[in-house]
Amino acid sequence: MKRFWNLVATSIGMVFLLVQAVYVQTSESELPRLEDGRPNLNGIWQALNSANYDIERHLARPAMELRDGPHGPLPSVALLALGAVGAVPAGMGVVDGGTIPYTPEALTLKQENRADWLERDPEIKCYLPGVPRATYMPFPFQIFHNSNAIFIAYEYAGATRDISLETLEPAQTDSWMGQSSAHWEGDTLVVDVTGLNDQTWFDRSGSHHSNQLHVIERYTLVDADHIQYEATIEDPIVFTRPWTIRMPLYRRIENDAQLMDFKCVEFVEELLYGEFRRDPLERQ
Repeated sequence: MKRFWNLVATSIGMVFLLVQAVYVQTSESELPRLEDGRPNLNGIWQALNSANYDIERHLARPAMELRDGPHGPLPSVALLALGAVGAVPAGMGVVDGGTIPYTPEALTLKQENRADWLERDPEIKCYLPGVPRATYMPFPFQIFHNSNAIFIAYEYAGATRDISLETLEPAQTDSWMGQSSAHWEGDTLVVDVTGLNDQTWFDRSGSHHSNQLHVIERYTLVDADHIQYEATIEDPIVFTRPWTIRMPLYRRIENDAQLMDFKCVEFVEELLYGEFRRDPLERQ
């Protein structure tokens, strides 16, 4: 009987490998391509995960910002009125290995950021999200490319990236979205991102970095409607080693799919500048 079940298991394994091989061969041969033979990444894409809340593996929690309660953590006073809308959904995480390899000092700062989320998260003030966070925010983005140019437009805050296909000199100044140059490795688009400032976070959980951040993105079209996205991240100031995030990106296939207008700067003007009115409005 044991030999029988071993044979069954072996047969199932062989069938799985055969199906997998056929799928890979079929998907590679049927990938949509440009005239130059490169995979066609043009279109509107979106991540479907909870990484913008927390890129590490995490349980659901009552709010982004917590305080001690008599029987466990409770939302901070400032977030209490949000109820379930302000809660954090659980997530399997997108970080290889589950956790970010922070130095002890950097981990302490992350915990402080998370405890003071409402005041510190740059997303709240509609600052540009940086790379790679722009990719997995709960907003779509659109890739435009041909043999000579690559451009990415993000719905969030009207952020954009003009990606060079040439080797660039080091950026003269650091910026929110950094400086990107790209090349192809087979069917994978590899984007090297430098010149990022230290004002962005990776998520709403206080995951920070310094201006020494270096990101290498990899976009691999696995079929007509899915991209496998990877980003390898290094920053010798705050991380003990390079680390990687991975996630699928999904094509928006609605007939009327398009990027909408979400230039949120105007939505936070009162938050940022309301106190400077001649007659300030109530802020509590």
